[in-house]
Amino acid sequence: MSTVPSKTDGSGSVQSRLNARVALICLLVFSGMIGAAYASVPLYKRFCQLTGFGGTVRQAEAAPTTVLERPITIRFDTNVRDLPWSFKAEQISQTVKIGSTGLAFFKVTNTSNQTLTGRASYNVVPASAGPYFQKLECFCFKSQTLKPGQAIDFPVVYFVDPKFATDDETQGTQEITLSYTFFQDVDSIGKQAGLQVAPGNGSKALGVKPSAGL
Repeated sequence: MSTVPSKTDGSGSVQSRLNARVALICLLVFSGMIGAAYASVPLYKRFCQLTGFGGTVRQAEAAPTTVLERPITIRFDTNVRDLPWSFKAEQISQTVKIGSTGLAFFKVTNTSNQTLTGRASYNVVPASAGPYFQKLECFCFKSQTLKPGQAIDFPVVYFVDPKFATDDETQGTQEITLSYTFFQDVDSIGKQAGLQVAPGNGSKALGVKPSAGL
């Protein structure tokens, strides 16, 4: 009796190749999403600094040329998260004229027996003041490294843009709170210890001494 050879159904191999292709596409999309998420963090922070979005304090290049008679009270808030540092403002508040330059000092002390690097995040309340509260000099612009037991007085040079006075959302605002939170800079862990504090971020760089007010 002759045997008739069976026909091989290729649908199984086609389906396997299709599944493999879909899996590869999903993997590539997922990897792209993860990479975009990491890349978006510095971009989002830069966007907030430039626009004041979400109450983020803006970094300015020059002080205003116009100073208004209207005063505004600036209050200072300090916090530390998962970092053995002492961090406090050397003044509770300051009252400045809108458009004039203010100078505040903050004392940071490394209370541990290790050299540590910290980074300060910042915000303002109310959020509507974010586009107008700007800083010329601040320790928060970059990471700061302190040796064991080291204490540093950091200056913050700031102003409130005169446009603050003409914005309907800030018409009744009499106070602005500037809030900082220091946390450990994970990117610096494992780097060589004993790095110097970045030039321009210490009191000596400005040639001024800590003061309780302006």
